[in-house]
Amino acid sequence: MRLADFFATHPVFTTEELTVFLARRDSRSPWTRKALLAHHEKQGRLLRVRRGLYCVVPAGANPATCSVDAYLLASKMADDAVLAYHTALEFHGKAYSVFEELQYLTGRAARPVTFRSHRFRPVRFPKKLKTQGQQLFGVKELDRAGIPVRVTSLERTLVDMLDRPDLGGGWEEMWRSLEGIEFFDLDVIVQYTLLLDNATTAAKVGFYLEQHKDRLMVDENRLEQLRARRPRKPHYLERTRRGGRLVSNWNLVVPVSVLERSWTEVA
Repeated sequence: MRLADFFATHPVFTTEELTVFLARRDSRSPWTRKALLAHHEKQGRLLRVRRGLYCVVPAGANPATCSVDAYLLASKMADDAVLAYHTALEFHGKAYSVFEELQYLTGRAARPVTFRSHRFRPVRFPKKLKTQGQQLFGVKELDRAGIPVRVTSLERTLVDMLDRPDLGGGWEEMWRSLEGIEFFDLDVIVQYTLLLDNATTAAKVGFYLEQHKDRLMVDENRLEQLRARRPRKPHYLERTRRGGRLVSNWNLVVPVSVLERSWTEVA
């Protein structure tokens, strides 16, 4: 394979991937790699996103204005990156809105990266999953432009966003997005929720499923599994504790706007 073929099949790549490619051609010198990257970047063939991460400029395109696949970039931000939260919804084509921030899960310590109009935000895997070796529960590997991308399933994404609503875009955005999904594997949702072992999260997921019981065909047995893990005392749906009504079934204080879905009202 020629270098041009590597660029054609790797629209976004890391220096580690280039190193492996060059080693197959008996070129293991780091200076050769540096020289190649510098040359092609100067020629406008490559864009440096951050240290160790590049994207290929399509032939004839202007490096300053050419389009870049933000999802591929997010998937390469760490070697264990998993697209998650609202970004996973977008990747699956189920988000109500498209955001300029992209979130990915990783076990590495990392800082946010800004490239053009996009901000790539790393989020650590939940500690409970790490201690159980279940970081990749509900993670799928899907193809994008010939490159495998790890992304959370719709079931895990639902639970993750309820667990971390600050990464879901707000209650209206989450409800509108999730209500556009016709089917969930409810067993996976319950199993993953129990893995997180968080009483408030179990109550949030149970509350959501109960609100959509008829549409999603949620049976009482699954609700009861979650209800058994609800907090003993009332917890707030929002960490900011802005008040609301107590939903006694779940020991959850829910904002009136969420209970009544005020965003559906016609002005």
